[in-house]
Amino acid sequence: MATHIDHGKMNLEEYFKRIGFHGAFDKPDLATLKMIHKQHVMSVPFENLSIHCGERNSLDLEIIFDKIVRKKRGGWCMENNCLFGWVIREMGYDATTLGSRVFNSLLNNFYPEESHLIHKVVIEGNAYIADVSFGMSSQLWEPMELISGKDQPQAAGVFRLIDEGNLWVLEKTGRKFQVINPDFAQSSLVNKKEKGTIYGFTLTPREVDHFSERSHFLQTDPNALFMKKSICSLQTPTGFRALVGWTYSEVTYKPEESINVLDMRDITDDEIEKILMEKFNVKLQSKLRPINEKAIYTM
Repeated sequence: MATHIDHGKMNLEEYFKRIGFHGAFDKPDLATLKMIHKQHVMSVPFENLSIHCGERNSLDLEIIFDKIVRKKRGGWCMENNCLFGWVIREMGYDATTLGSRVFNSLLNNFYPEESHLIHKVVIEGNAYIADVSFGMSSQLWEPMELISGKDQPQAAGVFRLIDEGNLWVLEKTGRKFQVINPDFAQSSLVNKKEKGTIYGFTLTPREVDHFSERSHFLQTDPNALFMKKSICSLQTPTGFRALVGWTYSEVTYKPEESINVLDMRDITDDEIEKILMEKFNVKLQSKLRPINEKAIYTM
């Protein structure tokens, strides 16, 4: 087993309990990485609720550990992937933090800044991309092989990494959404495109500090997506659940029918606490002020 670095009181056993992982972790192999990657996305929500509870998201690892592991919260990519990076390094994996630029479908280009944190993991000479925090139907359940042009089917669809020379691009071919509730058929949250680009990244190693300016911007600038929408999403064995503002959705993947069945409804302020607890296992310390302003964001 990897030697423990003394990070205060953080320990792997507590993290494994949080994600419900009961396997052996003395062997940093691909099978174990796949298992903890999947357990993480099934147990820890992708969420930005702290920002809408009058709190701030931190890049400090001990604060993140306390929030996600002890307080059983979720987090956004900088928190979830930061924690995951620490976990896999502690386990003995060779992991490098990378920065990626999210694709903006309106501009048909990548945002200029690297705002999404991911990891490259090398196992027995082969490189993989691990990302436990993009959320919704773009969420990887397992790490991807860093091979250009190879179709890599996962629950949400077929993912591909393309080496464009100066940038690696992650794209996905998914399925059509079949919306059960006709009132939501035209919802801006429903992704109408089956094929899409998710983000682009270089293999330049990044330190966590590299993201501090973006972290500040994303939770203070009124025009930032995460300021305009309160988001919580969690992967389930059959799809995912999501709460955006007051809209609660349950998505069931039906690959055999080439569709995702989407059940959406609006909930009241009084139901929010209950939904967060029952569907996401999230209990907030402060009162949430839900928000769902116009912004480009699809499930």
